[in-house]
Amino acid sequence: MTRILLSLAVFVFFALCVYGMWHGWKRRQRKQADLPAFPSTPEELGAATFATTGVYIGTTNAGNWQDRIQVGDIGHRAEATLSLVPEGIAIDRTGASPLFIPAGSVRDARTDRGLAGKVMFSEEGLLVVQWEHEGHLFDTGFRGDDKDVYDEWVTALSQNPINTEGKA
Repeated sequence: MTRILLSLAVFVFFALCVYGMWHGWKRRQRKQADLPAFPSTPEELGAATFATTGVYIGTTNAGNWQDRIQVGDIGHRAEATLSLVPEGIAIDRTGASPLFIPAGSVRDARTDRGLAGKVMFSEEGLLVVQWEHEGHLFDTGFRGDDKDVYDEWVTALSQNPINTEGKA
């Protein structure tokens, strides 16, 4: 009888934890409902200057590495291909909707240790692109399969004239 009660207690505790996580996710979605719709990917994209495979980590409000954007499926991690095209940055995610960051929206690119609850051992474990959309600043993180290309990405996004468009 003691085993049954103990098993039941563990199950109830587990169910409460799952409910708490689900409730927190829904609350964050309601809190972020006023965010503007993310830009859609243009019909035609130019040839990619850079492309790398890896994992889309997530998008957060800039400056708060744990404040993951939960609207739609933006908060879902997924295997992805990150491409730098003349129109901006295209993120084609497996099993989730694609993301697109227009060229004029890019404000900064850097490597970082953590974003959206994902923490790496290395200081340069993630490629993070900061971008602005309708007055909101976002950080989008990507963990590449080949981290040796991060410097090329940071240099290209920092020196490229797309980084200065829209700045006063």
